[in-house]
Amino acid sequence: MFDMKSQLSLEGQTAVVTGGATGLGLAITKCLVSAGAKVVVLSRHLEAGVLDEFNGNAQFRPFDVTDTAAAAQVAKDIIKEYGSVSILINNAGNHCKKLIEEMSVEEYTSVLQTHLVGAFALTKGFFGHMKAQRKGSVIFMASMTSYIGQPAVAGYSTAKAGYLGLVHTLATEGGPFNVRVNAIAPGWIDTPMFHKATDNDPPRLAKILGRIPMNRTGEPLDIGMAAVFLCSDAARYISGVCLPVDGGALIGF
Repeated sequence: MFDMKSQLSLEGQTAVVTGGATGLGLAITKCLVSAGAKVVVLSRHLEAGVLDEFNGNAQFRPFDVTDTAAAAQVAKDIIKEYGSVSILINNAGNHCKKLIEEMSVEEYTSVLQTHLVGAFALTKGFFGHMKAQRKGSVIFMASMTSYIGQPAVAGYSTAKAGYLGLVHTLATEGGPFNVRVNAIAPGWIDTPMFHKATDNDPPRLAKILGRIPMNRTGEPLDIGMAAVFLCSDAARYISGVCLPVDGGALIGF
């Protein structure tokens, strides 16, 4: 008898999540652990007690994704310790909200280095391993700005749109080896950052909600659950796509 529950299980798998101890990354960690995976959280810092709820199933390793020269060794060390890594979630990022005439080339480059170049370097570190074991799922955290224009986020939008091309190429390279590569594009999610941007700006909040057919923001766990699905065998024939988790915002009028 077909067992859908088992298709969604990540039991016995090891996942690496960059930025997996805060915000959307922490929600992804929660969902992956709940689905049975062990998670290695890569981040520059970890606040005390954040991972305690996972009873040892989420372990922290300090790593700055912009240190691309160290990415291959970090991947090698994790593989040596865990034996197999079948899931990589590229979630780390930074932000520089300035109009183009105010943004320096260095600031623009810094955003690309974190989101795009850093994610490429870490993926490169794990990709050969996944191909060799003929099992892998890589997810890049895209954005609404992968598709729509927003002012004052030139570096961020460049990186997030760049993920789409990277996903397409890596999906074709990994496909023959059962390595799937996808992206998630979160819409407007109920996070502290969202409240900071909208709590004192009712017109902006109304504009955002007005383009979302579901007329509400999403929850961080919505992103985590989407990640579990894309990493699971329930999505075993899905590769090379970017899944918007946005309440319909991209098609909203």
